[in-house]
Amino acid sequence: MNQDYIKPDNWSIIEEGFDLDQVKSSESLFSIGNGAMGQRANFEEYYSGETFQGSYIAGIYYPDKTKVGWWKNGYPEYFAKVLNAPNWIGINIEINGENLDLATCAAVKNFRRELNMKEGIYNRSFEATLQNGTQISVNVRRFLSLDLDEVGVINYEITALNNDAKITFKPYVDAGVHNEDANWEEKFWEPLDVKNSSNEAFVTARTFKTHFTATTFMQNSILLNGENQNISPSNVEASNEKVQFTYEVTAAKGQTAAIQKLGGYTVSMNHENTQAAAQNVIAKALAFGYDQLLNNQIEAWAKIWEMSDITIDGDVKAQQGIRFNIFHLNQTYLGKDSRLNIGPKGFTGEKYGGSTYWDTEAYCIPFYMATKDQQVARNLLAYRYNQLDKAIENAGKLGFTNGAALYPMVTMNGEECHNEWEITFEEIHRNGAIAFAIFNYHRYTGDYSYIPEKGLEVLIGIARFWHQRATFSTYRNQYVILGVTGPNEYENNVNNNFYTNYLAKWCIDYAVEQINKVEKEYSSDFTRIMSKVKLDATEIGHWKKVADHMYFPFSEEHDVYLQQDGFLDKELVKVHDLDKSQRPINQKWSWDRILRSPYIKQADTLQCFYFFEDHFSTEQLEKHFDFYEPFTVHESSLSPCVHSIQAATLGRMEQAYTFYLRTSRLDLDDYNKEVEEGLHITSMAGTWMSIVEGFGGMRVKNESLHFEPRIPKDWNDYSFKINFRNQILKISVHQNETKFVLEGETAISVFVNGKEVLVEPNSLVTV
Repeated sequence: MNQDYIKPDNWSIIEEGFDLDQVKSSESLFSIGNGAMGQRANFEEYYSGETFQGSYIAGIYYPDKTKVGWWKNGYPEYFAKVLNAPNWIGINIEINGENLDLATCAAVKNFRRELNMKEGIYNRSFEATLQNGTQISVNVRRFLSLDLDEVGVINYEITALNNDAKITFKPYVDAGVHNEDANWEEKFWEPLDVKNSSNEAFVTARTFKTHFTATTFMQNSILLNGENQNISPSNVEASNEKVQFTYEVTAAKGQTAAIQKLGGYTVSMNHENTQAAAQNVIAKALAFGYDQLLNNQIEAWAKIWEMSDITIDGDVKAQQGIRFNIFHLNQTYLGKDSRLNIGPKGFTGEKYGGSTYWDTEAYCIPFYMATKDQQVARNLLAYRYNQLDKAIENAGKLGFTNGAALYPMVTMNGEECHNEWEITFEEIHRNGAIAFAIFNYHRYTGDYSYIPEKGLEVLIGIARFWHQRATFSTYRNQYVILGVTGPNEYENNVNNNFYTNYLAKWCIDYAVEQINKVEKEYSSDFTRIMSKVKLDATEIGHWKKVADHMYFPFSEEHDVYLQQDGFLDKELVKVHDLDKSQRPINQKWSWDRILRSPYIKQADTLQCFYFFEDHFSTEQLEKHFDFYEPFTVHESSLSPCVHSIQAATLGRMEQAYTFYLRTSRLDLDDYNKEVEEGLHITSMAGTWMSIVEGFGGMRVKNESLHFEPRIPKDWNDYSFKINFRNQILKISVHQNETKFVLEGETAISVFVNGKEVLVEPNSLVTV
């Protein structure tokens, strides 16, 4: 834990007191989104202190030219940037002629932020004394509408406390923005048009190269003591990229002046004429009115929480942590648009350019399968199918042929856009996660139709890649996979990473199994696919030869599979013997020293035991967990959740709980000392997994749900809901019993600690 200023609360994230050193961290933590756009918790008013400005539009990116010292064949031409979008929230404010700036006020007291996760609303309040002696109270409410997902709403209230105040509101929209992480210090938006009429303004800009067009809009209303003043701006300042209005209102001592600002984006991904679309959106929002938009927001979030909430009784920090994670997962992706995906930072920062990593398939799909309609998870699978041609093209750039597919490590449109060679060329295990997600989707939903319709083509492309990537070793008389990086990115260019080799074998075996099934049961699809991909029995036989003779490094002495060849040659000093001053090693050590060390960034061999738990015995899991976890520094956000699940499986609840707290409060407590750069969105799905799969012990075996419920000793109970094959099941785990309630029409059988239990609709079953 590296920060502890967030107040514990079951439903809210709360900061009390103004601290300049916490501003950028809070800008991340209090971010809001609605699946279509997002906004860091930047101040609306001017702020001269350190800040990380961030507004984001889903699916909009820029191909920033790759910046490397030594170009290598096969490098991607660009690194996809999640773009900082034009600013719609800005409202500069003057009080009796002085700019309101929290960094320069004579005094700021009673400063408070609250992110109300239950309702999807961000609130900020404070009292300020300006240099001119004027004292004011400020209350700001902001939300991004779930119903009208191109609209954001701000209600900014100022109360004059010690004397009358001439208040000047200067709302603006501005396309003159830049990215913090631009490689070449360039701007990514080209202004096209600026217009304003009455209380509305529109700035239309287009991204360079990718030519996405976005109209950033605003509409403003001025109120005094809650009454709309129906005034127009007294002044309009316009340039080729910005429009700013000026409104002046006098508030007597004790009176409250307010501006209600509607703003947001209409984009060319969804509209031919983005400015006309913006005018229509404003009209719709005005027809609802502020109060109705607010009520609709509360109701929309209530529906989300009805299905996705996890309750914890007896541990406020744990409760706050899981809801924070679930909240941001739903803010980032709601499954409405199959063109979109879940970026590692979501709408909270620019780091990790690109919108899609293997995190989606490995960590996020289980959450969305269980808490949404299965179509949402299917859309995530279809996202990869729609980019299969690009995956084949990516493999071709590296020398692979015959339709072999290598999915990108980072992508916006299917092209690889990650420019670190040890990742781009070597972290090929990502291909296996794509295939595993197809398997996992069918296992959980029972929906096989995706495989003959789309999935089998993906599996064939991946199997072809693994067949070609493996090398036959005459020394071992087995197939090996050389020069890779596993999930543990603190090892590069290693040979025979166990997880990678195991995935390669499994992918081939699974592809062959599905080919045979489709041939028998979906003959027309089989004929269509085989004709398209030109696959025959001879080629499949070559695949099987690789899978059946794959090499896995193993230590007879330790009775464990080795993370890779040569792992035991390292100086095996365990993490608890490292001086704390050396942590985190990725910020304290040279890369050379890290690569020579035994330290593991995240589950690697254990990731294999997580994916393929039923391939190994509990005794094997325990032996591998005890061997590898002591060398694991957990400096990846994806690490604690897998270890929490496995510790729970082994009955080590104290350790499982420690890992759970770390994953659930990774950002709230800033474990990795980097929260100001944005949140770790994809790992948040791992927090959900830690409770449902770890503590709840939920698995799907032989078409049925299985549970092995466990509970941390200090909790009274916890509960969660899952949508299993269109039946909603609520599970409540107490210290001495587990309760099930089924919302559906047909009874289902579940297994609790191996014992079959029949759960009837709308009745309580206690085990």
